[in-house]
Amino acid sequence: MKIYIDGAYLPESEAKISVFDHGLLYGDGVFEGIRFYNGRVFHLEGHLDRLWDSARAICLTIPLSREEMTAALLDTVRQNELRDGYIRLIVTRGIGNLGLNPYNCKRASVIIIAASIALYPEELYQRGLDVITCGTRRMSPAALSPQVKSLNYLNNVLAKIEAIQAGAGEGLMLNDQGYVAECTGDNIFVFKNGDLFTPPISAGGLRGITRAVVFEIAKEFGIIVREPEMTRYDIYTADECFLTGTAAEIIPVISLDKRLIGAGKPGPETARFIARFHELTQASGTPIY
Repeated sequence: MKIYIDGAYLPESEAKISVFDHGLLYGDGVFEGIRFYNGRVFHLEGHLDRLWDSARAICLTIPLSREEMTAALLDTVRQNELRDGYIRLIVTRGIGNLGLNPYNCKRASVIIIAASIALYPEELYQRGLDVITCGTRRMSPAALSPQVKSLNYLNNVLAKIEAIQAGAGEGLMLNDQGYVAECTGDNIFVFKNGDLFTPPISAGGLRGITRAVVFEIAKEFGIIVREPEMTRYDIYTADECFLTGTAAEIIPVISLDKRLIGAGKPGPETARFIARFHELTQASGTPIY
């Protein structure tokens, strides 16, 4: 595996950063997870828009232009001779001292990793996920906006630990008011009486790229998407449920807190969205080769 670090392509065994990098010391930095399919990077521009927005929100200067970042990202995939896989694009604050002050970090570092990924076993896409509600609440936007994809993911990690310890495939996170925000790494959607529902971004979820693709598919299918404040009741009583995320793609959910959702198996509307999503990933995106 060849990994890009600040202009150099290094073997995995040599790809290292300083112990004084504030990305390591304080989780000070931002990242994006990006998928590529059939030799094309899916929704690259949307991911780069979000990366630059995240960096701007935390006063982090990305040391590459958009054009340079795109070239480095595509070349990293080429260096690894991949046509399908996952890119982790990371911008750290860079090397500083042991104090918090980010202005002591003279230059940010860029790391690009391209590899294969399988977030969930294939059988779960066929059978569906069991989800539990986590006690860990989604971080308030008043503390740190969930729109910033920062290297400090401890809020999500703690919730993920709860889900794993409960034997569930994913964990549902509520916000401080008890409304549904998102899952530990994915946005959530439900079907009810023919309409599609998902929590508003203001509830504390990430403005997901795959979430936006689902909105596009729904429009294509003539399905209304509503974004009301949602409680667990809305998930319990849904006809169908699925999660979306770059790594997860679209995956059905069959239960929440051991309550079966709908018929307790992936539903026909979810299957239709999954099929259309796969068509889009195979036929669109930024060419790599």
